[in-house]
Amino acid sequence: MFAKPSLAGRVAIGKGVGFLIGLAGFFIVPFLWAEADFQFRLGILLWYATVGAVIGMVGVWSRHPVLDFPMPWFVRAPIVGAWMNFVLTLFAEAQFRAMLAAIFGPGSTLTSPYWFVLEGALVGALIGWLATRICGEGAKAASG
Repeated sequence: MFAKPSLAGRVAIGKGVGFLIGLAGFFIVPFLWAEADFQFRLGILLWYATVGAVIGMVGVWSRHPVLDFPMPWFVRAPIVGAWMNFVLTLFAEAQFRAMLAAIFGPGSTLTSPYWFVLEGALVGALIGWLATRICGEGAKAASG
């Protein structure tokens, strides 16, 4: 499964790293924001496992599928991570805004929930780097 290149390995690495990041969020969020309920924390845990799986699957495209220009992992993975966290922020903007206001204080520049888009890009870069380093990328990963 972890032979180079391997799509199943990429997805497993992505899900594993995403799960660990989500698990860290699951346990850290209550210390930062006491009002975080179990459902919100579980959502964070499962969200990052899903982000990792998607980044792992997208690794088979080393070229843009429509425009046919090269997309190395350090472009592809942060874009997918940022996009996924942008969608998450649209779904839970009020909760993220309340959490960041409780952490940084109301009126701070850091209370914008859209900082999670940058965080998604960083998480995406980490997952993409690990998945590519361990299991390769490109069309051979889909068949291998």
